[in-house]
Amino acid sequence: MAPNRSGRPLTPPSMTLLLHHSVSAMIELSTPVSEAAVRGLKVGDEVGITGTLFTGRDAVHKYLYDGGQLPPGVNLKGGILYHCGPVIIKDEQGNWKCVAAGPTTSIREEPYQAQIIRDLGLRGVIGKGGMGEKTVEACKQYGCVYLHAVGGAAQVLAECIKRVPNVYFMEKFGAPEAIWEFQVVSFPAVVTIDAQGNSLHKEIFAASQAELAKYV
Repeated sequence: MAPNRSGRPLTPPSMTLLLHHSVSAMIELSTPVSEAAVRGLKVGDEVGITGTLFTGRDAVHKYLYDGGQLPPGVNLKGGILYHCGPVIIKDEQGNWKCVAAGPTTSIREEPYQAQIIRDLGLRGVIGKGGMGEKTVEACKQYGCVYLHAVGGAAQVLAECIKRVPNVYFMEKFGAPEAIWEFQVVSFPAVVTIDAQGNSLHKEIFAASQAELAKYV
């Protein structure tokens, strides 16, 4: 760890804030998730999700934003949407199997996310890298949280996916952009935007800017 001008080690703002917000016990969430459960979460909470996740990337977000309808079988009310383009194969029995399920960079969905949270009744969005002010405000107004999944751990996360019952819009959007339905057990993530309007990403950016200002 690099020293600052005083010779003391410099702790990165991101590390300081994560340590400040961290908690010891994982909170178990089951889908569908109630608004009360979501509003009880705070930035830094570690959660383990059990139940159903649906994936959605750029094509699905734009389609829904433009007024497209979800296919029968997909209900996102009280649900959690995962920004993910998984790697899926078929096993010897012809069943879908997920072998990698790392998060997609979420800021790409910022133009669409707030409206989708509002219109579809989402309670959670999983991704990486955080999201912007419109999404933060939508989380606060409608009762939703942004959950940060661990990047670079796609195979580990896939182990939490016990079944892949269905896929939707495969022909329309192709495999990476399709809506995949996952049955998960204790899928791990960290709350980095909560339903009170707090954003760990904003805090880290502000702390980083303040630290940088000391050296320029």
